[in-house]
Amino acid sequence: MTRRVAIFLSGGGSNMRALVEDMADDHPARPALVLSNNADAGGIAWARARGIATEVVDHRPHGADRAGFEAEIAARIATYGIDIICLAGFMRVLTAGFVTPWQGRMINIHPSLLPKYRGLNTHARAIAAGEREAGCTVHEVTPALDDGPILGQARVVVRPDDTPERLAARVLEQEHILYPMALRRFAAGETAPLYLP
Repeated sequence: MTRRVAIFLSGGGSNMRALVEDMADDHPARPALVLSNNADAGGIAWARARGIATEVVDHRPHGADRAGFEAEIAARIATYGIDIICLAGFMRVLTAGFVTPWQGRMINIHPSLLPKYRGLNTHARAIAAGEREAGCTVHEVTPALDDGPILGQARVVVRPDDTPERLAARVLEQEHILYPMALRRFAAGETAPLYLP
């Protein structure tokens, strides 16, 4: 059975593109929807140009009403028969009210070697701490921020002259390799962690 995937993003969607391009081959899943909180997100235009269904749910009209924002997302995706949600640079924190019904069916990629450096500014924090390695993690989404069972990790050496921007660029290259591999395995029912060198 082919799993139907919704990909949530807020920006250019480079991880979404890597996922979609991987799903073009023999794959246990296919992209059914790309959703963004930003109508101007480059990822939305890219998906539309390839005939993938898109939805935009702007968070701004909801103000501090996160439950209302999430209820609108839930209503929009309900008609697509989604089996798996992939968060790919979706810059809104989802509450337990949204996450809990999807637990075990929602995954995320985070630019650090979790459990280190949850949240934002991961590369600057890793450099400031003198880390020798950084990387990225694909994990199942739980109500706790950047938590949940790890599905895969890829490591990147932190160089002595690294800036957050240089490190981020090298980590992003690994994200584009790791996330498609992790989704392919997850959609096939494989949840044992995958560790790339």
